[in-house]
Amino acid sequence: MVAELAFSTSDLAQVRFAVSPMWEVAPSFRLLTSGAAHPIHGPWADQVRPRMVAAGLDRGWLRELVPPTGGYVPDFLNPAPAGPAPTPAAERDAIRASPAHRVRQDLDHLACHQGHLGPRLRALHNDPQGLLAKVAEELETYWELVLAPYWARIRAVLDADILYRARLAAEHGAGHLLNDLHTSVSWDDNALRMSRRKQPLTRTTAGTGLLLIPSAFTGPGLRTRTTPPDPPQLAYPARGVGSLWTKRPVTQTDTLSAVLGRSRTLLLTELEIPASTTQLAHRTGLSPAGVSQYLTALRNAGLVSAHRAGRSVLYARTAAAEALLQAASA
Repeated sequence: MVAELAFSTSDLAQVRFAVSPMWEVAPSFRLLTSGAAHPIHGPWADQVRPRMVAAGLDRGWLRELVPPTGGYVPDFLNPAPAGPAPTPAAERDAIRASPAHRVRQDLDHLACHQGHLGPRLRALHNDPQGLLAKVAEELETYWELVLAPYWARIRAVLDADILYRARLAAEHGAGHLLNDLHTSVSWDDNALRMSRRKQPLTRTTAGTGLLLIPSAFTGPGLRTRTTPPDPPQLAYPARGVGSLWTKRPVTQTDTLSAVLGRSRTLLLTELEIPASTTQLAHRTGLSPAGVSQYLTALRNAGLVSAHRAGRSVLYARTAAAEALLQAASA
């Protein structure tokens, strides 16, 4: 079936992009719980799956909200981004504020797809306002364990995709931009057409404008959210995801070492993947006390972020550190 979404001049004027942390949650969770090897995200999954299981996240709310074999995910988990890049906390607040009737409607829709609701979701259906806080708490734990330590790298890919597509629109027009999004999407005669869609798509059911959301974990297909009066959301696989976890060699660090010091530079290069103080001490030969001291300095300088992972703290490079290392290697 081909769904056709008509565009007025006003709709076309309201086409915009956004980076949404919550749009990465459901597809990344589905990937981790599938148990199957993934050709792109395998290195990331191998690192985070043990942490997710140890925290019991594979047996919690997300397990019932995100069907493991694909299909519908409740729309209230993906509130419409109010700006170009909402924070995870802002999106969780929006989830907590979801109207009770909307939550129940989404859960009824999920039950139609799955045939039933699990015990947690039956309780959520009975008391949305009382239990959405529990859902948001689990989403926060999942984010901190699974996605936050890698967000600087993921965000760089998503931002690069938006810049590429913004240039397409500037040079060739919005029609060319929409035709380039995905093989199942085409633009013609003031309408966006999406093939292999099970349900029709009209302005009455979809709202005005269009919100385009590049995603690292959505793929190879598309995901949509149509909840008027919000604009329809279309999440598509971002360009460059294939090289997301490719190890990036850093060879020219002498100049950077002269500024940061050899040990701090060494730690930054070792944080190709997020790691704890103990892991970094083992890899570098530095003392745990020294690693802790250097990490504190790097964190104060905005080059490292810290993320709680059970009893440990994982340190990760920030976007500023990524840019600094890239400039040093040029």
